[in-house]
Amino acid sequence: MAARPMVSVYSEKNEGTSTTVQLPAVFRAPVRPDVVRFVHTNIRKNSRQPYAVSKEAGHQTSAESWGTGRAVARIPRVRGGGTHRSGQGAFGNMCRGGRMFAPTKTWRKWHRKVNVTQKRYAMTSCIAATGVPALVMAKGHRIEGTSEVPLVVSDKVEEFKKTKEAVTLLRKAGAWPDIDKVYKSKALRAGRGKMRNRRRTQRLGPLVVYHKDNGVVKSFRNIPGVDTICVDKLNILRLAPGGHVGRFCIWTESAFKKLDALYGTWTKPSQLKSSYNLPQQMMSNSDLGRLLKSDEIQNAVRQPKRDRQRRVLKKNPLKNQAIMTRLNPYSDVTKRNAMLTSRVNQYKRQAAVAKRRGLPAPVDPRPKKQPVAASKGKPAKKAATKGKK
Repeated sequence: MAARPMVSVYSEKNEGTSTTVQLPAVFRAPVRPDVVRFVHTNIRKNSRQPYAVSKEAGHQTSAESWGTGRAVARIPRVRGGGTHRSGQGAFGNMCRGGRMFAPTKTWRKWHRKVNVTQKRYAMTSCIAATGVPALVMAKGHRIEGTSEVPLVVSDKVEEFKKTKEAVTLLRKAGAWPDIDKVYKSKALRAGRGKMRNRRRTQRLGPLVVYHKDNGVVKSFRNIPGVDTICVDKLNILRLAPGGHVGRFCIWTESAFKKLDALYGTWTKPSQLKSSYNLPQQMMSNSDLGRLLKSDEIQNAVRQPKRDRQRRVLKKNPLKNQAIMTRLNPYSDVTKRNAMLTSRVNQYKRQAAVAKRRGLPAPVDPRPKKQPVAASKGKPAKKAATKGKK
């Protein structure tokens, strides 16, 4: 939300004047994109025109099923002969030339009713979002050269009659890069819309909000992407096109001052709407990280458990030799003996086969016994015995 208490008013040449305007309370209203999206989706449906296919479409032929027993489907078939059409399936949605599935009707529920309070909540959110530069830039508007957001200009702008005056204002106010973006974004529409009087697409530029139309609408209407709207007829479709908050708005001074009378404050009801006050903030301080780290909350919550013991995964000792060795240290010896016995038995079988067939014997896997070396003291004993004899 915009939190500056005073907003400067700029002249039509973007020169700072001595006039300042108090920021309306509606700019401190809560920004709820979810409410705006819901209201926009439903209000957008109220401009639809009913459409439907013809009531007789797909049924303007004489067709009758051939029944069973002819090894063909029981779909109705065109009567007659002498043409390819005769005998072809008809009426069904799976048939060529048949009706569509569930033909559309004009008595569909086209429009939606939206609660008045919900619409006002969405409108206040849209107005509050126009005063946050981050949301305006996130919407794609080029406002790097503007003096302030929200941008308020003098009431002389409402008396503009010529387009060149409006262009001069936009250039001096630093809003022309947003118009350049519109010029560069012109493209041919993809799809059938090219044939339905909406051949080209382009981005949207700033929205000029005025109080009295003394020629301002005519002066801005030929600039691509620029829309004008009266402050008494603010529309969510203009303030949040596509259901996205944060459109770049240029306010005239009188229109800006009238916002408090339109939407009131939290303590003072609106003068133009019956007993309406601004919606309350859900959080007086929305800095959640600072709240969680505050001393009041940190003293109330328990300390984290540091000595938490993790659960040890139990492994199967029959499949994991390391676990088996931990349980039975002798299991390594048993396993090795079993493997050696298996190799010896295999060697004996291969040796018997090789002996019968006259083939060279395989290598014996058993470890060879090392000969015992004679000790140095034994020969001396023998020599001593010989001397005695």
